[in-house]
Amino acid sequence: MALKIVYPICCGIDVHKTFVVACIASSNSKGITAYKRHRFSTFTKGLNGISRAGCYIKPLLVQCATAVIKSEKHPEIRNRYLQLKRRRGHKRAIIAIARMLLTAIYHILKTKEPYNPSLYKQSDVRPVVHHEFTIKEAILLIQAQGYQILAPTP
Repeated sequence: MALKIVYPICCGIDVHKTFVVACIASSNSKGITAYKRHRFSTFTKGLNGISRAGCYIKPLLVQCATAVIKSEKHPEIRNRYLQLKRRRGHKRAIIAIARMLLTAIYHILKTKEPYNPSLYKQSDVRPVVHHEFTIKEAILLIQAQGYQILAPTP
């Protein structure tokens, strides 16, 4: 029995304590699959090589980020993506989510604790800040923003 090709390009990541393996599989129209695989050390010297090996890690993380934002399983990540998309656009928002996922993976491996979505929900809530100014400070603030203050007419 042959496997049915669902996606022509897919990727995977295998994370171990001392190394990470990234693999990209791409199939042509004839069904022949080509594999690109690269192994990275998790020590500092090996992690510096990841920036030079963006052709392996970046597509993998972008594909994972796209899957996560389409999923309803992690609304905290989707909400963060929608906020970023409004300000920065789709492409930059996807890269930011990919970086967020990579950071989460790093902390999961470092602390040996499971993923905690409540940490991301806390970062979405911005605290309400109340400022109190004197009249003189308020006038200076408005003037600093380019407004001109006129005396009231009787």
